[in-house]
Amino acid sequence: QVQLVESGGGLVSAGGSLRLSCVGSGRAFARYAVGWFRQAPGKEREFVGGISLSGETAYYADFVKGRFTISADNTKSTVYLQLNRLKPEDTAVYYCAARRVTLTTTSSYDVWGQGTQVTVSS
Repeated sequence: QVQLVESGGGLVSAGGSLRLSCVGSGRAFARYAVGWFRQAPGKEREFVGGISLSGETAYYADFVKGRFTISADNTKSTVYLQLNRLKPEDTAVYYCAARRVTLTTTSSYDVWGQGTQVTVSS
């Protein structure tokens, strides 16, 4: 069974940075690709970005605009979300999620972490 645990959230001033970590466990995790999502108070959850199974290719939602970077260390089963130039509107609970990848199919994101709170003060 694949499980995800996020960490690294906290309180930061506008313009600051944080690095979130998502550690995967379970024998099958090597066949799962990871994405990051966030949910602000009173808003729907939105996709932030994701990374390919190999960890070589990352892709982002338009609103990221070069401020966030996703990377992976497959030797540590960890995916990172580097948050730079943070704005108060980035305040949200950030979740990592995983989806199974095979040669022919990619599932939906169906494994979720517990989330980590990011609060950006103005």
